[in-house]
Amino acid sequence: MKGRLFRLWKAAVIFLLMAFLAACGKTAEETAEGAGHSWEELAFEETVPLEYAENFSITKTEEGYALISIAEEGDYLVVPEGMEIPAAVPAEVAVIQQPVENAYLAATSTMAYFCAMDGLDALAFSGVEADGWYLEEAGEAMEEGRLVFGGKYNSPDYERLVAEGCPLAIMSTMIYHTPEVKENLEDLGIPVLVDRSSYESHPLGRTEWVKVYGTLLGKEALAEELFSEQTARLSEIPEEADTGKKVGFFYISSRGYANVRRTGDYVSRMIELAGGEYLFPDLGGGDNALSTINLQMEEFYAAAREADVLIYNSASGQPLTSIEELLTLCPLLEDSKAVQNGDVWCTAENMFQSTMNHGDMIGEFRTAILGEDDTGLEYLYRLN
Repeated sequence: MKGRLFRLWKAAVIFLLMAFLAACGKTAEETAEGAGHSWEELAFEETVPLEYAENFSITKTEEGYALISIAEEGDYLVVPEGMEIPAAVPAEVAVIQQPVENAYLAATSTMAYFCAMDGLDALAFSGVEADGWYLEEAGEAMEEGRLVFGGKYNSPDYERLVAEGCPLAIMSTMIYHTPEVKENLEDLGIPVLVDRSSYESHPLGRTEWVKVYGTLLGKEALAEELFSEQTARLSEIPEEADTGKKVGFFYISSRGYANVRRTGDYVSRMIELAGGEYLFPDLGGGDNALSTINLQMEEFYAAAREADVLIYNSASGQPLTSIEELLTLCPLLEDSKAVQNGDVWCTAENMFQSTMNHGDMIGEFRTAILGEDDTGLEYLYRLN
């Protein structure tokens, strides 16, 4: 019954939207036919160079149209401000008209790109409530009402999004747990861009997705500059960076398991790029897309007792303030090498939302591995 009512409401909204366009003297089809270009005439000859990312590409035309292609998702045509939508754009190509305003963002890892480019004015709706943001700019925007809660990714406030002219929804691949939501948004005329930055194997591949959002915002040069700053941070690490030190990254679950990153996950890659040896070299994911795995405490301890550096992941619980607190969670670690030597660190709460700064994070992992002073670090701190 609920689904039938939604379909009726959706049909009514679509009818009203079409009636509004007709009242303005132009239907979407007439607008396309009156455009100065047709899809067939667009020559996407300029390719945006990529260094690490493998899950998207961007090509451009001389006139300024951009085509963002996302692996396994599809194509998005970005139409420059002041230019009309070309005629005969294929139905499978989503159209995004600049300037982007009133967008709905329900992929937490993408917020960092908007914050870094001073692009929060493109967003009006968040899929996360205010207390779920650890990025200062996003939290402030919600407190000030410049960004409002638009419903979770699996239950957006369709009525409000339509009423306030939302032109774009940005989702993570979590949307495929409720695919009908994506279909509903698209049926209501709201294109859905599915972000796959989390599928990049190299940490800086994730950061390079800033070029996607720079293209949406018309801030390509700034996006390139910000990305270059992160690659430069990585280049500061010597080529002979390997320290031979074993590094564990984990948290203790409420059920008493040790949750660790799989081998090849971007966090374990950051540890390796920083000169560390990841503690669990044989935990590949295979066909399992999950980036973490739960280990029995005995199995975890067998490796962790020999770790030179232990880093506690605070993302799934309260950040720790001391080694004593860690030992309350896991007494077995008391005689581990890292605890005995005081080489125990904790992540800050903002780490996993700070997708723009993976070069900086690798530098901080390097600091932890070398046992240097943690003064001024943003994503890691030493436990005493």
